[in-house]
Amino acid sequence: MRCPYCGNDDTQVKDSRPTEDSNAIRRRRVCNICGGRFTTFERVQLRELTVLKNSGRRVPFDRDKLTRSVGTALRKRDVEPERVERMISGVVRQLESLGETEISSEQIGQFVMEGLKGLDDVAFVRFASVYKNFSAADDFRSFLTELGDDTGNDN
Repeated sequence: MRCPYCGNDDTQVKDSRPTEDSNAIRRRRVCNICGGRFTTFERVQLRELTVLKNSGRRVPFDRDKLTRSVGTALRKRDVEPERVERMISGVVRQLESLGETEISSEQIGQFVMEGLKGLDDVAFVRFASVYKNFSAADDFRSFLTELGDDTGNDN
């Protein structure tokens, strides 16, 4: 594993343990050159996934990009990191269980929205505003009205 500090390829595992949900192995590593310490995670990957973008481009699925997007939506929200990780792992499992190697960015967005809806309402609306390309306050109003209708609330 390459050291994120100096780029050295020779790093040593100091500690390994399963994550709380047992879906990954957490490894503490140390660089043999600069002494930098860092953590890596090892996960089972059932198949290589490709994302079909709206533009028609195909790019490899990147779990880290998904994690960053969810992190942006959850910024300054009080949600336990373990719950976030479980939600992200759930989305990835859903994608892998579709049986397809090519998945549309829209499908990924839908799974993330479903996951965020159960995790944090504010993050859900934040993500939806980007995913659905809101451009005005009325877009938020319409979305929240639809959301209220879907949950059976009378507004």
